[in-house]
Amino acid sequence: MQSVLNEIDSLKDKIIEIRRHIHMYPDLSHEEKPTRDYVKNILEKEGIKCKTFKNHYGMVCDIVVDENKPFLAFRADMDALPIQEENDVEYKSRKKGIMHACGHDAHTAILTGLLIALNRHKDKLAVNIRGIFQHSEEDTEGGSEDLIKDGALENVVAIFGLHMYPYLNIGEIGYKFGEMMASADTFEIEIFGKSSHGARPHEGVDALLTGALVINSINHIISRRIDPLHPAVITMGTVEGGKAPNVICDHVKMTGTVRTLNDKVRKRIKEMMEDAMKGICHTMGAEYKFHYFFGNPELVNDDEMLKLVIKSAKEVGAKPVDLKLPVMGGEDFANYLKLVKGAFFRLGSCNRKKEIGCIAQHNPKFDIDENSLVIGAKVMANLVKEFKNEG
Repeated sequence: MQSVLNEIDSLKDKIIEIRRHIHMYPDLSHEEKPTRDYVKNILEKEGIKCKTFKNHYGMVCDIVVDENKPFLAFRADMDALPIQEENDVEYKSRKKGIMHACGHDAHTAILTGLLIALNRHKDKLAVNIRGIFQHSEEDTEGGSEDLIKDGALENVVAIFGLHMYPYLNIGEIGYKFGEMMASADTFEIEIFGKSSHGARPHEGVDALLTGALVINSINHIISRRIDPLHPAVITMGTVEGGKAPNVICDHVKMTGTVRTLNDKVRKRIKEMMEDAMKGICHTMGAEYKFHYFFGNPELVNDDEMLKLVIKSAKEVGAKPVDLKLPVMGGEDFANYLKLVKGAFFRLGSCNRKKEIGCIAQHNPKFDIDENSLVIGAKVMANLVKEFKNEG
């Protein structure tokens, strides 16, 4: 695979160019058609066949060396965030209020460069390669489920993905055995009361007060009803209600998110939340509606596939770093790992000497050291060789 690694080195400027173009012209979730078409045009000029879909803007691109062999898949996400960029760089976002503040532009550029390099040396491949360019990772209804329904994992025996990480230095890759990231669910609560004059509260049913009691009770679920050895988070993100300062509120709407690392805890939290609001609303004379949306599951890496990532990183000169602890953020790559073996790892983007790439994701000043792009592509390219040995 040395020829592929050398090819990636020669493609460095091209990969950076791709990343900068995508960064300058970011697309929000469910609006990724320009990004998808830009990548599709590049890959098809290289002779790589890509499949698009009518119901979403995801894309699957295959390198077939033998129709009787399985596919090794790599995934990149393409969507940006509704954030106004504050970086003063030549490749600053040209779209007002939209920015690649999570590194998806880098992920897409890395996978594009990887596919080009592998295709130029496909005679060296012992397995078919599939590039999955995913839409809508940032949306609560992640795009991985759309692609899975449309056959993105057909004949796939393993899948790998990476994510830029400002908490690691350039040249480092972060790994975590087992549970790496939390499940990510959302909920919506509506409280229905009865309006009355603010000076005559006994004639109404205060939905705002009832909602406050519900929030207080829900927040005690984590501290008093969940085993502290099983991390979980409940966050109330929005509260809307009330029409005037002298009117008892008759309707409150609240939304939030739940994160867990244990599926049993995840299901119990939903039940506990409803128990809490049911009791409080009954006591206060109010009614409620509760909608709970199960999102991405916990991201759990396959041990053997992660060992291949570590070995691959070492062989291309990257430094593997054991992250030791999971994070409570969610990632819909988890849906792929529920169906096929694979691994997800972090790619260090921070260069403290240059003071670039060290600011957290989802920040208007997020950026990366672009030297990380080649490192990521090389780790993934070497996985093709390692997986061959594994097989």
